[in-house]
Amino acid sequence: MHSFTEENYLKAIYKLQEANGLIVATSALAQVLEVHAPSVTDMLKRMAGKKLVTYQKSKGVKLTEKGRQVAVGIIRNHRLWEVFLVDKLGYKWDEVHDLAEQLEHIHSEDLTNKLDMFLGFPKADPHGDPIPDANGILPKSKAVLLSTLKMGERGTFTGVTDHTPAFLNYLDKSGISLGNSIKVKAIEEFDQTYTIQLKDKKDTVISYKVANSLLVNKVETT
Repeated sequence: MHSFTEENYLKAIYKLQEANGLIVATSALAQVLEVHAPSVTDMLKRMAGKKLVTYQKSKGVKLTEKGRQVAVGIIRNHRLWEVFLVDKLGYKWDEVHDLAEQLEHIHSEDLTNKLDMFLGFPKADPHGDPIPDANGILPKSKAVLLSTLKMGERGTFTGVTDHTPAFLNYLDKSGISLGNSIKVKAIEEFDQTYTIQLKDKKDTVISYKVANSLLVNKVETT
């Protein structure tokens, strides 16, 4: 059994490794967890003693296979609980993160597997993030950032990289929902403002910051 704090560290290291590479700098970890660097160092030394991570002061930290399995299990729990909260209890997608943060630490593999089965084995959470299966394998994703599409190209909105309630509320107000077909109509040279077309809706103007936070599956044209 691992502590609440250890599990949060493992999850943070996993996400940083996925985003930035195999070795995670302690400064980056401290920033994400909002913890002072000396406290991070002390925790990493303890976790290394438990074979959850390998840590070198001059290089950084990475997960061991044992640590990765724990991290993926926590992420699986979190994302399944988010699906349950939205699909079964009627929460909005901007309301579930903090609740799922609490529920993810329930240690019952049987409960997790039954929850997965009850939900119909979902492949993604309400924000489009892939859900690991019972073996810790994540579905492969072909998603790219909307900001990588060129004028005239189209994609299906599948997820976000910004999970903050403020951003999710912005998308709701703009009428941009998962599953939307999005076509890039124009890109302003001066400030990279995007004009996009949503199916059956008027053109919508979004900033580069928004375009760089939306994940889409690019629709190939022939």
